[in-house]
Amino acid sequence: MNKEIQKKPTLPSVQRYLDIAEIRSNTVIMKDGSMRAVLLASSINFSLKSVEEQQAIVSAYINFLNFVDFPVQIVVQSRKLNIDKYIAEVAEKEKIQTSELLRLQTAEYVNYIKELVELGDIMSKKFYIVVPYVPGGEKKENFFNRLAGAFSPASAIRLNEKLFEDYRKQLDTRVGRVVSGLSSMSISAVELDTQALIELFYNTYNLDIYNQQKLASLGEVQVEQ
Repeated sequence: MNKEIQKKPTLPSVQRYLDIAEIRSNTVIMKDGSMRAVLLASSINFSLKSVEEQQAIVSAYINFLNFVDFPVQIVVQSRKLNIDKYIAEVAEKEKIQTSELLRLQTAEYVNYIKELVELGDIMSKKFYIVVPYVPGGEKKENFFNRLAGAFSPASAIRLNEKLFEDYRKQLDTRVGRVVSGLSSMSISAVELDTQALIELFYNTYNLDIYNQQKLASLGEVQVEQ
């Protein structure tokens, strides 16, 4: 008698519950048709600046807020410092040491760094600036419009190529203004490309498995339709 093989139910992907419909050409396309560009920004140690420098930074920040006439989102992402790659590189150097003393010192250094990170609970911070563009202007949607957009299939709201290029030019203009404004505060910013955007969201929503299972290259990524 043949026994029917029962397959384990597949859990729904996190992607299904996100407001993101598509990521392409360095752009995050939302389910409501709006677009986002994400910038990775450098940081400055404000407390180590002189009083004059602090005042100049505050003044530049006020000018930046007055300079942009559209909303921006500032996101600070904190993660426990991952030095596995660095530890592996040092461990490889330990193997090729010809001096027994240097080999022992290298091994002790590796253990010291591991304990320092574990006991100190050292965190790394990254700063992101999200620049939006909403075709037709920035407007608030009511609850039912947002609800309808959340259940719309991604294929129904994807932009055609011509519209996408037109909207992307508008978004590029905003990105340029933000980068220029940040530079006045001695903050450099670079726009994330498609691969970096996918890795950012993968890391954010799959934090438990990110360090054990790295994301595949862009050509190997499968996106739900």
